[in-house]
Amino acid sequence: MKIKKSASELAFDTLNVVFMLFMITVTLYPFVYVLMSSLSHSMSLLSHTGLLLKPIGFTTEAYTLVFKNPNILTGFRNTLFIVIVGTAVNLTLTSLGAYVLSRKGVPWTRPIMLGIVFTMFFSGGLIPSYLLVNNWLGLGNSLAALIIPGAISTWNLIILRTSFGAIPDSLFESAKIDGAQDFTILFRIVIPLSMPVIAVMILFYSVGHWNSWFGAMIYLRDRALFPLQLILREILIQNSMQFMSNDASAGDMEAIGESIKYATIMVATVPILVVYPFLQKYFVKGVMIGSIKG
Repeated sequence: MKIKKSASELAFDTLNVVFMLFMITVTLYPFVYVLMSSLSHSMSLLSHTGLLLKPIGFTTEAYTLVFKNPNILTGFRNTLFIVIVGTAVNLTLTSLGAYVLSRKGVPWTRPIMLGIVFTMFFSGGLIPSYLLVNNWLGLGNSLAALIIPGAISTWNLIILRTSFGAIPDSLFESAKIDGAQDFTILFRIVIPLSMPVIAVMILFYSVGHWNSWFGAMIYLRDRALFPLQLILREILIQNSMQFMSNDASAGDMEAIGESIKYATIMVATVPILVVYPFLQKYFVKGVMIGSIKG
């Protein structure tokens, strides 16, 4: 039976659809603009004003120059290493910490949690962090400096701890009666039952590693270790053409530089966007389980 909507409900639905279409347009257009600009002829792009909904003189010259640049490819390789290894370290240590803190009968869990939460609001600052990482831990000028210091996110630990705490105690008791140890319980029972939250953790950590550039700017001195986002920052802010091919004449450098900027943004953005469709279905469910239950 079809329910007829009132005039006020129809008006609300209409306004809601119009508003959402407006928000989609505002959100999507910058991405479309960058994509179309990266595929446009450099000189035509430099003289163009107004909206850009299709390439102006379609060309892939900017992408050719980007992928010929060894710094871009090296940065891409370094970023992939940081994302894969860093996310694996993040998930392992966060899962271990969340499991211990979620179990009943573990002593001092409340003081430990208070100490962990304290770090969300107070930190030593940049200079002590630099001295700790560079001098005392000896991680300066290494990719480990971008992974180890931030191995556990306090917020993600709290979410995962809450999710683990929502699992019935009867499962743990049954597993222990069958002779299972804590590592077996964690990796064969707890984590499989918490896959929506684990998927959210993968998304949070991987996106954080992919977008990070500040730590690399502080701790890395060897250009061969620079991640992609730091190379992108130098291109966008400094507009330094030393990272690109020198085949162009001096008069075309500015125009080609604009196209290269947009192509570099697309190269740095598209790979992480590909991850979202695979994890999106877990996102809302995982956050709700990790923040409400327990």
